[in-house]
Amino acid sequence: MAKKPKTAPAADGEDAGGEAPKGGKKKIIMIGAAVLVLAGGGGFFMMKKKGGDDHAAVEVKKPLVFLEVREMVVNLANEPGQDKPRTAKVKVSLELKDAKVEGEVKPLMPRIEDTFQVYMRELRPSDLAGSAGLYRLREELLRRVNVAIHPARAEAVLFKDVIVQ
Repeated sequence: MAKKPKTAPAADGEDAGGEAPKGGKKKIIMIGAAVLVLAGGGGFFMMKKKGGDDHAAVEVKKPLVFLEVREMVVNLANEPGQDKPRTAKVKVSLELKDAKVEGEVKPLMPRIEDTFQVYMRELRPSDLAGSAGLYRLREELLRRVNVAIHPARAEAVLFKDVIVQ
């Protein structure tokens, strides 16, 4: 009697008979079609929603106001082992919501400048190194400005010039 040759185990969706499963390709096609229908339908409804608001009130944006802070030259704290004093020259603008806020903030400029001076004199040159250092400086100055001008609020502190020597 002759032995039957052993067949290899089924690979990648083939059953023991060597045939591909009948429902596998159909399932993939059905799922793909469903995704396309849902995506297309969602896009249709979103376009319909955007176009349907003809009577909605038009939002009028008030122009932003930029208030200049005078240029400051500040002695920086020395790094350990450093004898030569280093300075930073900084020129910034405050971004304010509108002219009304500008009117509230202008009389408080000496307080803002004092806040900047006190904070920046404690910085080291390494604190201002790179974009991450300037980002941290911007966030800290914005926080301190908003404390100094409360209840008014500055939207951002914008650097016009930063030089560390």
